[in-house]
Amino acid sequence: MVISGGVQGVGFRFAMVAEAARLGVTGWVRNRRDGTVEAVVDGDAASVAALIQWARHGPPGARVASLSVDETDGTFVGFDSRPTA
Repeated sequence: MVISGGVQGVGFRFAMVAEAARLGVTGWVRNRRDGTVEAVVDGDAASVAALIQWARHGPPGARVASLSVDETDGTFVGFDSRPTA
């Protein structure tokens, strides 16, 4: 997923890592140089849907303007924050 708006500098990645752990979702999240946040997630359908729903508003201080979701393949262990791309 790609999340845009006021999503950098507000703890979005840190909060998403915590939320993904709570939901049992694996994958990763990172800031992008264009000001968006990108995440790739894997898990059962209900947990992934819950994380996507959470990302629509993010942590306190975030101002999510839009969120796009594309499907991709991947299997991950844990959920981590990656360097900016």
